[in-house]
Amino acid sequence: MKTVFTTGEAAKICKVSQQTIIRCFDSGQLKGFRVPGSRFRRIPRDQLYAFMRDNGIPTDALDSGKRKVLVVDDDEDLVELIVDALNRDGRFDLRSVNNGFGAGMLIKEFRPDLVVLDVMLPDINGKEVCNLVRSDATMDDVRIICISGMVEQEKIQELRDAGADEFMKKPFDVDQLVTRVCQLLDVETVGVK
Repeated sequence: MKTVFTTGEAAKICKVSQQTIIRCFDSGQLKGFRVPGSRFRRIPRDQLYAFMRDNGIPTDALDSGKRKVLVVDDDEDLVELIVDALNRDGRFDLRSVNNGFGAGMLIKEFRPDLVVLDVMLPDINGKEVCNLVRSDATMDDVRIICISGMVEQEKIQELRDAGADEFMKKPFDVDQLVTRVCQLLDVETVGVK
């Protein structure tokens, strides 16, 4: 378990900008230390925990150390395949839902780091979910991987314009998806060649 964090790591855990963490550090709100001989700031786990608790920031990301991933697709078999692959990796806290309305609710409640999002949902389309996420400034760091069987370049570009970070065409290799999740979350890829 990690005991000391950089300002960038603390920002990701708290879901705020790195500048906010630096300001809180420099003002004394967030206790830590500077690396001798450099300008780098470091924050001990207990100090980060206290800061999060005192400021009403959920501490579950710090408690588990796992990155949160939400899988949204109405194909139950595919959801199970993706969730199993990410669970085997062991570094992710996972939730899944099979419709856009549920996705909107869970995104606000679960606060995922990344969403694997089917574009063609039974109630609303993935583009609307992307717009929902991107309309909330507190979710600027949420990464979105859209998945779909449709491959019209114009539609893919619309998804990117709506805030999708990545697009993968179905069917895809689930290991490639795991690799892409790791890359987007800046998590070291393990066991994938």
